[in-house]
Order: sequence, then structure tokens, then C-alpha cells
Amino acid sequence: MVNGKKVVMVMPAYNAASTLKKTLDELPANVVDEILLVDDCSRDDTVSQAESLGIRTVVHSSNTGYGGNQKTCYRTALEMGADVVVMVHPDYQYTPLIISAMVSPIANGVFDCMLGSRILGTGARKGGMPLYKYISNRALTWFQNILIGYHLSEYHTGYRAFSRDLLENIPFDDNSDDFVFDNQMLCQIIYSGYDIGEVTCPTRYMDDSSSISFVRSVRYGLGVLRCTCETFGHRMGWLQSEFLKNVPKQGQAE
Repeated sequence: MVNGKKVVMVMPAYNAASTLKKTLDELPANVVDEILLVDDCSRDDTVSQAESLGIRTVVHSSNTGYGGNQKTCYRTALEMGADVVVMVHPDYQYTPLIISAMVSPIANGVFDCMLGSRILGTGARKGGMPLYKYISNRALTWFQNILIGYHLSEYHTGYRAFSRDLLENIPFDDNSDDFVFDNQMLCQIIYSGYDIGEVTCPTRYMDDSSSISFVRSVRYGLGVLRCTCETFGHRMGWLQSEFLKNVPKQGQAE
């Protein structure tokens, strides 16, 4: 626990058998109360590895996609009584060593959401992020900050933590089951008025780390542009976005 708040770490997993234990070996003691792994129909022995490590495991009967996996993660973590939920990918790309810095601001009521930014400092390129991904990240983030009306160093990190209140009130089930889920959720959080903090996060791009292909990256980038323009249009009253229409503003949540 942190400040009396129950912390649940969720791990959306797909073919993570070779990296799961390495990731968990860096988890600091006495921060996380429970660990949940949601397996999205892996083709390797991720599930047996997780169970041998004593991790609570939920297994999808069919592949639901990265966004669909996160939906199960957050719903289940809330059922487990989590006050703070932190998502760590089990592919060893993000280190759990800084999990205290991710969780503490939420547990102490400073922020509602925390992001582990690879762009702050030199973490991205130093950790092996491909140049085309770095440039795309910077360009998309610049565009998003202008249209969304917020200022983040990056919108594309997979290292995230949330308060229970945020997860109970943000309609994340309205989001895509694909990779653009992450951006839609951030747009929901910003639109609703929740506060977001960032910490510098190193990253590792290794042979056994999960990474989407160039074609999927292009598809993701186009989805981000659409998500951003939708958010701008919804905020201006020009259109009604499907993933924003049920988002309550601060003070309106029941």
C-alpha cells in the first residue's frame, strides 16, 4: 500500500513468456499489493509462467486486441478493490523500478493519472527507440497538444497509472479495442478535467520486447490523427464523438 491506498499492478500480456520474470524481478518490494496479468490468447506459455510465479491470471478465450486487453485489466482491478491501478507491460520495455514514482502522486491526491514518459530526458533514443518512431512520436504529440489543448511530453507511452475515481468515471469501454485505445483514453481524461502528471522513464527496445510493425505504426498514427481531430471537433461543438459523448466533466460524475 501507498498512503493507505491499495495498489494493483496490471499487465496486458501477449506472448510474454520470455520477458515476464525479468520484468517482475525489477518490481520494488512493499509498493504493489496485488498483480494481475490478462493474457490475450498468447501462443506461448505466458499463462503457465504467470501461474508458476503466483500471479493472478485472467485468460481471454480469443484475442481481443491491446485495447480490449486493457479493458479487462481495469475492470478486474476495480473488482479487486484497487485504489490505484498501474499498468506495466510484461515485455520488459518499461522498468517497474520507478513504480513508486508512478503511484505516489496518485495515492497522495496530487494527480489522477501518471504517465511514464520516454521523451522527457534521453530515455527514448538511448533505449533504442527507432528514429522513425521517435520523429513520429514528437510530431504527433506536437499536433495533439495544439488541438487537444493540453501539454504532454508524449501521448504514446504504455506506462500508465490511474486513480480508482478516474477509472470508475471514464467510459473506457467506449474506446477502440486496438492500439488507439491509449490515445482515446487520454483524450477522455483530459476532456473530463482530470489532472495528468509525468515522470521520466527509460525504455528498452530489445529483440524480445513487443513492438508493432511499420505498417501497424502507420495505421496507429492515422488513428491518432483521427482521434485528435475528433476530440477537437467535439470540444468545439462541431460533432459528437462516440468515445467522448459519455464522458462526464468534473463535478458531474455520479
